[in-house]
Amino acid sequence: MFDKEKAFQTARKWIKEIGHVIREEIDQPRNVDTKTNPNDLVTEMDRKVERFFALKIRNAYPNDKILSEEGFGDHVTSLEGTTWIIDPIDGTMNFIHQKRNFAISLAIYHEKQGEIGFVYDVMADVLYAAKRGEGAYKNDQRLATLDDEKKFTESIYMLNTIWTTDNDIVDAEKIRALVKDVRGVRTYGSAALEFCYLAEGIVDGYVSFKLHPWDVAAGAVIYKEVGGVVKHADGSELSYLKQEPLVAGHKEIVAETLKHYLVLTHFRKKSPSSSV
Repeated sequence: MFDKEKAFQTARKWIKEIGHVIREEIDQPRNVDTKTNPNDLVTEMDRKVERFFALKIRNAYPNDKILSEEGFGDHVTSLEGTTWIIDPIDGTMNFIHQKRNFAISLAIYHEKQGEIGFVYDVMADVLYAAKRGEGAYKNDQRLATLDDEKKFTESIYMLNTIWTTDNDIVDAEKIRALVKDVRGVRTYGSAALEFCYLAEGIVDGYVSFKLHPWDVAAGAVIYKEVGGVVKHADGSELSYLKQEPLVAGHKEIVAETLKHYLVLTHFRKKSPSSSV
């Protein structure tokens, strides 16, 4: 039987424990490798953190599945049962270059529902957390629900500006129009933290086209608790099982984005490099 409160408290303890280790070792020399392209980076710390969670989960919850980035998880094809979805360091480029603005992202999905989400801004020691149906929190402060209305032209939007250049995934001309029509555009280099900024209401919309489940699963749980909308870029629901293009934001912002600005073309193996 799935004990949500016990899983929540256990995961919270583990996140704080490994977060302390990261802060203690933040200034040590890094071993940096590349994965799919020169900007797709991984360090020994990514692997160390994921290994930490994998060992903890397999010991405490041996029947649960793990969907994760760095090879310590399972081959997950369904979110039936209980699945832990983990990004050990979301924003690895920030971790390497800035030593800040990165996060641990951990979600627990049970019978296809996102039940628990944690995003831990390690260096700021800020923990965003949510349990489905119980609200979202920044440390111990409950986040307010989103306003009922939000004008698209007054919104702050998050996107990687690579998508305003010609590519084979989305109509770049439409994205350039979006940039012109909103109040401002931002990018932070960590999808998990970007979802939390949406949840705080300090930004209003978000599009990205190359995110994996571990990038967004926890943030989506948190964001939905304040009334945020998360959709596949074609308007359908995300599967949280594979790489998918998405739009997230205030309900009015998402509706406007889908109606006027997102025209997907087709995916290709070699698309513009992007960490978000």
